[in-house]
Amino acid sequence: MRRLLLLSASLLFNFLLFNGTAQAQSAEEKAWMDYMTPGDIHQMIAKSDGEWSFNMQMWMKPDAPPTTSTGTTVNKMILGGRYQESVHKSTMMGMPFEGHGLLAYDNAKKIFQSSWVDNMGTGIMNTEGTWDDATKSITFTGKTVDPMTGKDMGIKEIFKIVDDNNHVMEMYMVNDGKEFKTMEIKFTRKM
Repeated sequence: MRRLLLLSASLLFNFLLFNGTAQAQSAEEKAWMDYMTPGDIHQMIAKSDGEWSFNMQMWMKPDAPPTTSTGTTVNKMILGGRYQESVHKSTMMGMPFEGHGLLAYDNAKKIFQSSWVDNMGTGIMNTEGTWDDATKSITFTGKTVDPMTGKDMGIKEIFKIVDDNNHVMEMYMVNDGKEFKTMEIKFTRKM
């Protein structure tokens, strides 16, 4: 009989404990589900999956003529449609170039996040940005190292969706408080 009372008391305690915290657990679970579930913006990002060719112009100084190159990009959604991985290949300054990007939309912060690494550096560039529906573009801002000084400098990147088959990316550096355009890439989807 004593064991039966202890078992009943234990079941009652667990029932009260579970019901008392069930509402809090439900709110926590909902927050996590909202955070981890790809949504409309992730579907918008996924529309850029596939193979692309690009034409790139780069300016080393504001008054210098640009160097030009062509290359390819492959975009692919990963981890259940939560992130887009991009692999870029080209020739830059007479050398083989490869860069890897990772694009995210953080459901909790309501911002885009991007990271970039390539074989012409040893650091990671991280930026955050917001979508402008009127211009169909994301403006990213962040910092990257200036190899000449070893110090961080500001960067701005504007990624514009012209249409489903054409995108444009412009990059700007901020040096000594002055912003100048360093790169423009025009992407065209391979058919």
